[in-house]
Amino acid sequence: MIYLGYIAAIFIGISLGLIGAGGSILTIPVLVYLIGISPVNATSYSLFIVGISSAIGGLRYLKSNLISLRTLIVFGVPSVISVFFTRKYLLHEIPDHLFFIGTIEVTKNAALMLLLAALMLVASFSMLKKSIPLKSDVQKNLEQYQYFLIFQQGIIVGALVGLVGAGGGFLIIPALVLLAKLSMKRAIGTSLAIISLNSTIGFLSDFGMHQFDWNFLVVFSGLAIVGIIIGSYLSKYVSGVKLKPAFGWFILVMGIYIITKELFF
Repeated sequence: MIYLGYIAAIFIGISLGLIGAGGSILTIPVLVYLIGISPVNATSYSLFIVGISSAIGGLRYLKSNLISLRTLIVFGVPSVISVFFTRKYLLHEIPDHLFFIGTIEVTKNAALMLLLAALMLVASFSMLKKSIPLKSDVQKNLEQYQYFLIFQQGIIVGALVGLVGAGGGFLIIPALVLLAKLSMKRAIGTSLAIISLNSTIGFLSDFGMHQFDWNFLVVFSGLAIVGIIIGSYLSKYVSGVKLKPAFGWFILVMGIYIITKELFF
């Protein structure tokens, strides 16, 4: 099964290169169901993989000056702090056994997978819905920069990233477009920078709490990066906009599968 996991790593990278967001949310299911890593440890592994992948993917945006420093600070600082406290303190305080739903026991591992599945459903709906026409830069400049709401969103996204180890680009990008008034390209670039920071801090917060298989991490991350390079090349010939709904349906099915598996099997 580990070889299927390695193949999946390439496809995760390809999806990131083609679409720009959403692919990293598949990392945890691959690590748990194909590789056999426990959900809690898988969140740590995912933070490393997502952090490296986001950093590589964000380099071209940095070179093109498509990262908003103001938004990186206003959104990124509370987000990073939230990730740190969630990983360092909150996650490890959650008991292994939570509650029963009838005869079904909900454990910590199951709860993390169910939360991830819920986020996957949200991500799929955001990919399937029709895009809202973007406002012009002139209209954006006339609107007020929502400092408090951006700060608040940073805290929420940071907590979710800390819990499930997913990048959260599908939550960050809409917030940056609507609240920070960024163009889509600057929102994607800034999102990748935020995801990279969040994932790095989250992973570093786990040192001393988990044993890491560094050989596996390097190989899996390397394959994901190869996938990103392939996806970026294919994006010149294949429209990511057209692929987005199909990928949305795939994430929807995966989310339903996780919920069914965790609750009934």
